[in-house]
Amino acid sequence: MTKTVMTVLLALSIIACKDSNETKKQVEEGALTQDDIQKTEAEWQFLFDGTTLEGWRGYNEDKMPPGWVIDNGELTYDTELGLEQDYTGGRDIIYGAEEFDNFELYLEWKLPKGGNSGIFYHIKEGYPAPYDSAPEYQLIDDENYAQIHDLTGYNKSVGHTENLSELKPLNKTAADYAMHGPDLDKKKLNPVGEWNSSKIVFTPEKVEHWLNGEKVLSFVPWDDEWHKKKNSGKWKESPDYGKFKSGYIGLQDHASPIWFRNIKIRKL
Repeated sequence: MTKTVMTVLLALSIIACKDSNETKKQVEEGALTQDDIQKTEAEWQFLFDGTTLEGWRGYNEDKMPPGWVIDNGELTYDTELGLEQDYTGGRDIIYGAEEFDNFELYLEWKLPKGGNSGIFYHIKEGYPAPYDSAPEYQLIDDENYAQIHDLTGYNKSVGHTENLSELKPLNKTAADYAMHGPDLDKKKLNPVGEWNSSKIVFTPEKVEHWLNGEKVLSFVPWDDEWHKKKNSGKWKESPDYGKFKSGYIGLQDHASPIWFRNIKIRKL
């Protein structure tokens, strides 16, 4: 067996253990070597590994809110599905042990039919909710949400005047919530009840949203276009939205069951 073949086989075994299809693709294409993989894996920090909630607590709280538990090695919010028209806020959680500025965040998640949640970053505490300061990678049941929930009031509140019952692109999975929509041609969302993987890459030069191994969104934070969107849409009355360059990572309680696993981050 040649040295090259041995290297590839070793790399693939590492990949299999880490359940990373994206990395496997890069190895097969020759974009990563064994040394690259070993160095990259050493840089990852698990925020949740299935065994402990150490570091996690409620937003603006000093402990975890009721309902957020570990079940079968998964971080889950154990609740009944609530309706969008009744939603008045939730008990969001943050990884409060450390703030992050530039990073690559990876996690896996699944939702029930009609479910809704989100991933926040650059959170600052002291506001009524994380979204007052923090951008959000949206997680939602694109296919069934509008059939179960009444979106008319929400859509009116953000300025829509047509098709008020539909879920808008800026509110669909992998969107930069209420700011940038994902590329629907590249987006592959697994059915409800099945696991999806998401990745957020943040640097001052570019933000990337990935879904199930595909990059579906890219934008530049704080450029002219970003400010135009921020000042003309949902966040025009939220002066501190998205302005912070570091902060906590958080997960949303949007009156829906939600399951997470393999939450890890790599500083850039």
